[in-house]
Amino acid sequence: MNSIKTFILSILGGMCISIGGCAFLSSESKTVGAIFFVVGLFAICTFGFNLFTGKVCYALNNKPSYLITLVIIWVGNFFGSWLTGMLFGLTRISSLSEKAVGMVDTKLNDSLISIFILSVFCNILIFVAVDGFKNNPHEVGKYLSIFFGVTVFIICGFEHCVANMFYITMAGAWSGNALLFLIVNTIGNAIGGLLIPALKRICDDKPA
Repeated sequence: MNSIKTFILSILGGMCISIGGCAFLSSESKTVGAIFFVVGLFAICTFGFNLFTGKVCYALNNKPSYLITLVIIWVGNFFGSWLTGMLFGLTRISSLSEKAVGMVDTKLNDSLISIFILSVFCNILIFVAVDGFKNNPHEVGKYLSIFFGVTVFIICGFEHCVANMFYITMAGAWSGNALLFLIVNTIGNAIGGLLIPALKRICDDKPA
């Protein structure tokens, strides 16, 4: 039952990020799009949905079996993002696919090292967002963490694996190359999300 609940909450997480991605594609301004993309992580944090890029940040705090949970979350996010993209394709906003095609083409023609680095930095900011929401003692600070963490990674052009699941679906661009891109993207996100927690743990373990 816990696995089923995890999967359902992960589908919802993927759908929320996809709605944010739709808002981004609908905006003529990248800055405005980045601001409205925040709705995705805002909803996930507020309602307790699952997002791989957020949950992976806490892998060091959990038992090895948590890796299975992360896989379930990733698959659920994928299904939620794919489903949302397919449903949007049946509506009048399917015209957004034209913008998605250009964006995805740039991503898929990038080098693997570039994708990896951009993915690492994306999840450094996702950790700032989710951990700030979780641990910041100030109510305003919680939501500022989400706002700055998300908007900055988008404006900088960093790579978020769940958002890319949606963009690739909207662009109708799934292929072997797209899957390789997503794997490298996911690995980079995982390393970026663990970077600050790992370094903090090392520093905390050292005697003063």
